Amino acid sequence: MHLMRQGRDIVHARRAARLVEASRQPASRLPASAAGGDEYLGLIGNRVRELRARRGMTRKILARDSRVSERYLAQLESGEGNISILLLRQIAQALDTPVESLVLAGAEPSVEFVRTSEFLRGLRPEELARARDLLLREFGGVDADARSSRVALIGLRGAGKSTLGAMLAEKLDVPFIELDRLIEQESGVPLGVIFDLYGQSGFRRFERRCLDEVIERFPKFVLATGGSLVSEPGTFDRLLTACFTVWLRATPEDHMQRVIAQGDKRPMADNREAMTDLERILVGREKLYGQADVTLHTSGFTLAENFEKLASAVKTADQTSKQSRNQRAAD
Repeated sequence: MHLMRQGRDIVHARRAARLVEASRQPASRLPASAAGGDEYLGLIGNRVRELRARRGMTRKILARDSRVSERYLAQLESGEGNISILLLRQIAQALDTPVESLVLAGAEPSVEFVRTSEFLRGLRPEELARARDLLLREFGGVDADARSSRVALIGLRGAGKSTLGAMLAEKLDVPFIELDRLIEQESGVPLGVIFDLYGQSGFRRFERRCLDEVIERFPKFVLATGGSLVSEPGTFDRLLTACFTVWLRATPEDHMQRVIAQGDKRPMADNREAMTDLERILVGREKLYGQADVTLHTSGFTLAENFEKLASAVKTADQTSKQSRNQRAAD
């Protein structure tokens, strides 16, 4: 495997230290029920008090407009009130601010950020997509040539990411990297153990760290991602920005049969609704997967046909990138 030959030394020297680091999370980002909860409640209280002062509202006025007692507001602002989300929403509405601005961990967003966010909220979906492209071109530091040389395959398990990815990497003579395997190398334990030890959030931190290191280390590669990566907005945005992404799409029946054909009977074990669950996941992620640069329908085609389509899509992207570079040079 290309990864074994060219990427074995990725962060191995720091594995032990990072394993410990991954199990930790800054106190300012923890929910109130975890360590640092008092600090987090104090942060929310300070934010409510500052917003109230900025708007020239007395506590009595805020109590009237939010329908939350003045006594409870006093407790909240002092960091002693463990407020429910429904009451916090009433307070946010009275302060004319999004509720997320009150619960956001860390420093309060700048006025420019808030104004920009509010402006973007008013755009239609197609306008929002254009705005994002403009921001990326102007401020994202995206190198179109480098992006076309980094191919990332996304899709549910059983889509053919490992098989087609390895074939494409061999054709292009670039490293083939399976992100889940790299996460296991980084952590030193199987994926299931990572979830047992650190939960979903711990796995996501490993996933983002490994993705960043692959992008920084290798100028060219073919990457097979985990099926759920698209559900983590920051990580998926990083992938879309830095890589040419291809969604390998198949029917739920094909996904299931391919996994079983690999010898894995777990999807059907003790779960009579396995197919229904799979269909629900696919529907839930369809819009996310659809953000890929290219969608390849693999059901009903042979492996050779699917590989030919994938190789053609990547070649077209590379040619388009070169044409754009030549046009920029001519201008």
